[in-house]
Amino acid sequence: MPIFGEKNGNGKVSTVQATDERLIDVLQSIANERNISFEMLLEGLEAALLTAYKRHYGSEANAIVIVDRQTGEYKVYHRRTVVENVEDPKLEISLQKAGVPYQVGDFYDEEVKPKDFGRIAAQTAKQVIVQRIREAERDTVYNKYTRKLNDLVTGTVQRYEQRNMYVLLEGRDEAILPLSEQVPGEVFRIGDFIRAYVLDVRKSPKGPQVVLSRTAEGLVQRLLELEVPELANGVVEIMALAREPGVRSKVAVRSHRPEVDPIGACLGPKSSRIANVSDNLRGEKIDIIPWAPEMPNFIMNALAPAKVISVELFEEDGVGLVTVPDYQLSLAIGRDGQNVRLAARLTGWRLDITSETEAEATRERYVAERAARGVETAPPPVVEEEAEEEEVAADAELIRKLEEFRRERLGSE
Repeated sequence: MPIFGEKNGNGKVSTVQATDERLIDVLQSIANERNISFEMLLEGLEAALLTAYKRHYGSEANAIVIVDRQTGEYKVYHRRTVVENVEDPKLEISLQKAGVPYQVGDFYDEEVKPKDFGRIAAQTAKQVIVQRIREAERDTVYNKYTRKLNDLVTGTVQRYEQRNMYVLLEGRDEAILPLSEQVPGEVFRIGDFIRAYVLDVRKSPKGPQVVLSRTAEGLVQRLLELEVPELANGVVEIMALAREPGVRSKVAVRSHRPEVDPIGACLGPKSSRIANVSDNLRGEKIDIIPWAPEMPNFIMNALAPAKVISVELFEEDGVGLVTVPDYQLSLAIGRDGQNVRLAARLTGWRLDITSETEAEATRERYVAERAARGVETAPPPVVEEEAEEEEVAADAELIRKLEEFRRERLGSE
C-alpha cells in the first residue's frame, strides 16, 4: 500500500513512493539519528494523515486515524453519530443506513481508502510530519538542558552578535552568553573552549534558548565540586558563597566529619585544587574560610585576612559593629571596600568596620541614632573585663593562701 503516492497512468505505484514498511524504517532511522521518540513520530504521522484528510474532505469532517506500530499500515475512519433524522451528513448517519447492531447515539466509523487522498493532501501530511519532527527536536533540546539547569556545560565560542557571545554545546546545540553575564576583562576568541553555568532555558518561536553565565556564584560552586571530591560526596559542604566576578570570591565551608579539614580539602595538595578553579575563572582569587554557627565568629572568619577584636550585633537592624586594630583597618575594608562588601554578602549582615581607637565613639554615635528612632540598646558585652576581674580574684586568693602557708611555716619554726 503506498503511503503518500498515487497510481500513475499504468496503474502502478511509482518506485520513489515509500511503502508502509519503508516508512516505518525511515521513521525509526530518524528517531535514532535525531534522538527523538519513535512513538512521538508515529503520533505525528497520525496527526499528518488527519490533517490531510480534513484538507481533502473539509475541516468539519470528524475523522480518526490509526497507524499500526509494527507494519506501518494505517487506516482513516470517518466517524459519524447514529441519529433518527440526519441534519448534517458529514457528522451524522441515519439509524436505517447504519443498520444492526447500531443504536441511536452510537458512533459509526467508515474507513476512508487511501486512494481517496489527493496529491495536495499527501503534501500536507508530509509538511505536518516535518513540523512534528522539528518540534520533537526542540522539545528534546529543551528537556536536555532543563535537566542541566544550574549546572556546568562546556562548548566552543561560535560567534559574537551585538557583544553577546554564542556558544556551540556538544557540537550541535547553540547557547547564548549575554553581555550582562560576561565577566569584564575576560576575552574569548572564536573557537576557544569555554566552561559556563546554565542560568536559564527558555522556549521561543525559534526554538529553545539556553542562557549561560560566567558571573553567577553557582559557577564557582560547581567548579569547586568538580575539583574537590569531598564536596561532591557531601563530606564537606559549602555553607555560603559571595562573589565579585573576575576579581575575588569568598566561600564558607564546613566538614561533616571531624577528621576531615574542610579548608585543606578545598585547597588540595600544594593548593592545586583551588588553583585549577582559579584558572577556570581566568585568575579570580578564591578565599576559603571556615563556617561557624555563631554569627560573631562567622563574621570574624569572613573578614579574613584581617584580624578582628570584637563584633557587636544589632539584630533589629541587621547591623554588626566590628572593631579591628588600627593598623588592620584598611586590610579589613579592602581595596575599594571589597573585603567588607564580600564579608557582608557572605554573612547576610551589614558590617560597620571601625578602628580600635574610634570604636567607642562609633558605638556611641550609632546608639544615639537608634535612640532617635526609639530603639533601646543594651550595654555592650564585657566578656574581656569579666575575664580580667576573675583573673585578679584568682591571683588574690593565691596570694592569700601563700601568705597563710608562710605564716604557718614561720610559726612552726
